[in-house]
Amino acid sequence: MEYKKRIADGMLRDKLDAMGAILIEGPKACGKTTTAEQIAGSVLYMDDPDKMDTYLQLVDTNIKLLLAGEAPRLIDEWQIAPKFWDAIRHEVDRRDEDGQFILTGSAVPADSEKIFHSGAARYGFLTMRTMSLWESGESSGSVSLGQLFRGVNTLDGRSSISIEDLAYLTCRGGWPSATKKKTRKAALTIATEYYEAITRTDISRADGVSRDEERAKRIMRSYARQQGSQATIPTILADISSNEQNGISDETIASYIKALKKIFVIEDMKAWNPNLRSKTAIRTSDTRYYTDPSIAVAALGVGPEDLLNDPNTFGLLFETMAVRDLRVYADSLGGDVYHFRDKEGLECDAVVHLRNGSYGLVEIKLGGETLIKDGVATLIELAGKIDTEKMKAPSFLMVLTGIGEYPYRRAEDGVLVVPIGCLKD
Repeated sequence: MEYKKRIADGMLRDKLDAMGAILIEGPKACGKTTTAEQIAGSVLYMDDPDKMDTYLQLVDTNIKLLLAGEAPRLIDEWQIAPKFWDAIRHEVDRRDEDGQFILTGSAVPADSEKIFHSGAARYGFLTMRTMSLWESGESSGSVSLGQLFRGVNTLDGRSSISIEDLAYLTCRGGWPSATKKKTRKAALTIATEYYEAITRTDISRADGVSRDEERAKRIMRSYARQQGSQATIPTILADISSNEQNGISDETIASYIKALKKIFVIEDMKAWNPNLRSKTAIRTSDTRYYTDPSIAVAALGVGPEDLLNDPNTFGLLFETMAVRDLRVYADSLGGDVYHFRDKEGLECDAVVHLRNGSYGLVEIKLGGETLIKDGVATLIELAGKIDTEKMKAPSFLMVLTGIGEYPYRRAEDGVLVVPIGCLKD
């Protein structure tokens, strides 16, 4: 099949020019291996069932044999044999050349005790996520986040995503294989089967601890209901306790969530801590998110029609999709995405913050004039609290919407209103 270009393509090339080895991490089936294959000179597939036993024996007896091959040498699913980490670090030192190895993995190694060196100055790191709407072809890409940070004020283009399309895309997710299916029904099946694999096997393989499938489903369903919130472990426990006959502890819930993070199913959002004019306390709890909205959809057992009939749930899950896209775009700009909330309840859905100190404030709304006005009010209030004598003023204020045909700048306050179907990096 034809390869769909990814934003990570350029990032990987740049990192290989600078570092001896690059580690690509991210959810299973998000496209890590396929992206790495586009630039790899040779490939070792550690999870090849016909060769895995032989490879594992060589890891213990002659690992250098597995490292031989045209550079950059791709070691796929390297975490199966954590000894690769130090062996590659040593080989990079010996060769003294950049761009020698690419490692891909859909889980953090369960046996990290076999890793003795941090990899500092030898390894670069690249996080891949599921496809943004720009990468999968649904966004026109007429509004560039990077250009907004560079002060380009012109907003052009249009979004062709209808409310029905948006519901489908939220449920389908950004799985590369789903974007290539011939029918929507087939595409929607990908996320459902991914969810089943997580709860049946992957959550236990994350660290070698056997976990109950039904309990995993209950925890993931509760997590889906908490998208965009700062729900605590006790909150999740209370949500599922009525279905736990033998009781369950906070520690058990935490262990399930930790396992889901290790296989890149969950990626919570850190709190943003700006300089404010007042001494208002800032909440520091992480905000709950799945790495892709389709995981939450599958955990809840809903579909596009259900979302269309339940605007509140639709709005929460659209927020998860918007955060995914913002993270993909921010990565390419060398930035991160944060959440802001203070003790008075003022809350901003996303703050895109670059390494040079520039940042943009983003409110995420499904659409409609009332919700857009609410988002504008939040953005203006937060911008007014920031102490611009101690930090930069925001590069832009944006309401990112699910529906809406055209992007525009509000004449009365300069706030941008941008449909997600127009955004790119």
